Amino acid sequence: MADVIVHQSTVESPPRSRVSRFALAMAAETLFLMALGSATRVMNAGLACPDWPLCYGELVPRQQMNFQVFLEWFHRLTASSMGIFAIALAAMAWWYRRSLPRWAPWTTTFALGLVLVQGLLGGLTVTELLRFDIVTAHLGTALLFFVTLLSIGMALMPHQGMGTAGKLPWIGLTAAVLVFCQSILGALVASQWALHQCLSDSGLCLVMHSHIAGVVPPTIATLTLVVLVWRTPALHPTLRKLASMASGLVLLQILLGIATFKLRLQVEPLTVLHQAIGAALLGTLVAFTVLGLRDNVTVESIATASAPSAPVDSFPGDRATGQPV
Repeated sequence: MADVIVHQSTVESPPRSRVSRFALAMAAETLFLMALGSATRVMNAGLACPDWPLCYGELVPRQQMNFQVFLEWFHRLTASSMGIFAIALAAMAWWYRRSLPRWAPWTTTFALGLVLVQGLLGGLTVTELLRFDIVTAHLGTALLFFVTLLSIGMALMPHQGMGTAGKLPWIGLTAAVLVFCQSILGALVASQWALHQCLSDSGLCLVMHSHIAGVVPPTIATLTLVVLVWRTPALHPTLRKLASMASGLVLLQILLGIATFKLRLQVEPLTVLHQAIGAALLGTLVAFTVLGLRDNVTVESIATASAPSAPVDSFPGDRATGQPV
């Protein structure tokens, strides 16, 4: 615990800064990748490349290239680059492990494992002909990868804690978990085309109605967080900005959901934006939670945890650092 607190110092070191910026950049690309995957699905391009990992047996299918093939091919290309970046992030964290918190190398390794699982699910999505449970797991893993990268980046970036967040981070975490669950319900609706089936022959209406009813808990949790944030004095400005972003995103998400329902998913950009805003809302709540937890670490706690221990004369120096144990 002391190691975590010490590394939450506001002093910026080059290794921490590099890993933080790299993880946040990867999180931004992951958000784009999820939006691209949504566009591929709503444009019926999920099987535009009938084989995997190549497309029509080629790296670049020039002869078969059209808009749908391009969407699927570009989605795979972007996902492949993410795998390379995940390897680089984990390697960077292990290389700089002496300048980072103990959890950082292991968390980046976990993110790398998620990329490998995501690649396997991507292949199964094609070979199993868009089976709904695999498609849902594909999005769920992408969201988990996204919040992992975001957590790493926010935990390592410089932050001057004020110690006023109190229980707000736990409310933010509750809202984030509820948004994640609602996103999985949305993935089930999308992967089974539940809206079309419910409106046409009353099939899968339970899935559709569950997603509609599922809007209520995350909305209440998010708006509760926003109200409490603005009632909390001397709160860090960044936390206020994140709460304001969350309130705007949740209201926009509800409006987009109503629009896509009324238009029966006939306007593809609205459907893509609906999923992208949901992921952005999840990311905003995760960022608030991580910074809120860091905010509760007071200057006194950091000073206490950073105080050097008395050397133990009967033990030799630490082999790695040469300092007393």
